[in-house]
Amino acid sequence: MMYGKRLIVFDWDGTLMDSIGRIVSSMQNTARHIGLPVPTDVAVRDIIGLSLEPAIEKLFGVLNPVELDGFLVQYRDEYVDLNPTPSPLFNDAKAVLSQLTGSGFQLAVATGKARRGLQRVWSESETEHYFVASRCASETRGKPDPQMLYEIMDELNAHQEETVMVGDSVHDMKMAIAAGVHPVGVSFGVHNAERLREAGAALVVDSLTELSDRLIKERP
Repeated sequence: MMYGKRLIVFDWDGTLMDSIGRIVSSMQNTARHIGLPVPTDVAVRDIIGLSLEPAIEKLFGVLNPVELDGFLVQYRDEYVDLNPTPSPLFNDAKAVLSQLTGSGFQLAVATGKARRGLQRVWSESETEHYFVASRCASETRGKPDPQMLYEIMDELNAHQEETVMVGDSVHDMKMAIAAGVHPVGVSFGVHNAERLREAGAALVVDSLTELSDRLIKERP
C-alpha cells in the first residue's frame, strides 16, 4: 500500500533515463583504452547506481592514484562526448513526472551520478523543474548507505512513512530499507523483478505509468 505517501524519490539511470547501454559500453571502452581487463555486461550492470570510484574498485580492484585519475578522466570523456549510444528518458517519464507533480507529490532524485552529471542530463532532458530536492554521490555517502535519503527527507521535512524510493537496482532497494522508507522497484532497469524483490522491494512495477497510477489512486 502507498496510501499517505507524499515524497517520491527517484533514482536516475535505469529508472527515469534509459542510459544502461551507454554506461556499460563507456565502462568497457574506458577499460580497453586504459589497458585493463574488459568487464562483462553483467558485471557493469551490477555496479550501476554506485558512485563512480567504488564502482571502479568493484570492477577492477584498487587502482593506484595515477591509474584512477586517468580512468576517471577517460570515462567522463567517453560517456559525455565519445560514446554514440543513445540515453533518452524512458518514453513515459516526462508525462509521469508531470502527473505526479500535478497531483501534489513532491519529487526528488537520489543518484550515483556526480552533481555535474545530474545537472547535464537535467538540462538536456529539460526536467530539473520537476524536482524539489536532489542528492548526488559526489555530495554525500553513496548507495546503499541511507544518508542521501535522510538528507532529502530532512530538507523537505518529510517522514519515513510518507516517502517512497523508486529505483531499478538492488542498491536502491537496500538504501530504501536502511532509511525506513517504502522501496519500489522498476523491472525495466539493471536488475529484474526477482532480484529487486529479493533485495526487499515491497512493490515492483513494469512501467513508470503503472507507478503513477498506483500512487495517484491511493493518494488521500
